[in-house]
Formats: sequence, structure tokens, C-alpha cells
Amino acid sequence: MDQALSRGRLSLAWLSALDLCVVRGFVWTARRHPTRFVAIALSWLGNGWAYLAIAAVALIAFGIKALPPLAIGAFNAGVLHCMYPSIKRFVARPRPYSRDAALVPLLRVMDEHSFPSGHAMTLSAALVPLVLAFPHALALSVALLGLMSWARLASAHHYPSDVAAGTVLGVSVSYPISIYALAASRLVA
Repeated sequence: MDQALSRGRLSLAWLSALDLCVVRGFVWTARRHPTRFVAIALSWLGNGWAYLAIAAVALIAFGIKALPPLAIGAFNAGVLHCMYPSIKRFVARPRPYSRDAALVPLLRVMDEHSFPSGHAMTLSAALVPLVLAFPHALALSVALLGLMSWARLASAHHYPSDVAAGTVLGVSVSYPISIYALAASRLVA
């Protein structure tokens, strides 16, 4: 039993070191001005402003039919924002720049813990109902999530596992809510 526990701790330490090494690589991609600016802008937009742009684009592209998925996406984000602070406090994983002094965060953080990524969680939760309602929006949604993920890693705010966990959490909570709510909105409409 002790040997298995020891092996498990060694595996987690190895994965944590690998996670930090990957962050260093992403931080390197944002060391020059143009990419640094993009990483900062995307991270800042992920604090809430991006959702206004997503709503505007969805309304322009899909018209009034975009309203139910947008409302469901906002509901999903609200549900997840009620859950995720408790998860962050429970896990209490320090941010990458706290573990490696060579990593300098590109902008201020909203809280001290990194796991899970709230930006990835919220963006995936908002995009799930849009993709379910408009499947041809999948490629753009994946691209947006990829850009946000890059920005969070390049800003030294998150590890890859934080972003992956945030995405999985966002999709797994918002998918069943979105399926049910979209079906209900079609019955009412």
C-alpha cells in the first residue's frame, strides 16, 4: 500500500513538472510584443467582454434564433461560476508563476489558485449551446477555445491540465443543461 502511494506521488510530481515545462514553452511564445499583446487582450476579453462579442456575432450570423442558445450559455456560465470557486479553494493549486520565479504573469489574476481555468470553463459552457443549435459553428468555437487556452498558458496563469479540466468541467456541466433547455425552447417556440 505504501509503495503504491509512493509511486502515485512520484507520478503526480512528474506530471506537475511536465505541466510546468509546457507552460514555459507557451510563455516563450508571448515574449515578443505582438504575441504578448494578443495574449493579454484575449485573457482580458475572457474576463467577460468576449461574451458580448460572441453574442453580437451570433445575433448577426443566426438572427433571433441565437437568443435561446445565448441565454442558455449565460445560464451555464452562471451555474459553473457558483461551483468553481469552491473547487479552486479545495484544490488550492498555485499558479505557474508562483512555482517558477522566471515566469512573469502578463496581467493581474482574479484569484490566487489556478485549477481549474475559469476562462476555459466559462467559454466552453457558453459555446456548447451555440454549437448544439448551430453545428457549423463548431470549428470557430474550437478555434476560440484554442486561442483562449493559449493566452491563459502564455500569460503564466494556468497549466495545460487547468485548461483541460476547465474545458471538461464546462462541457460536462453545460451539455446536459443545454440539451434539455434547447429541447424545451423548441417546444415553447
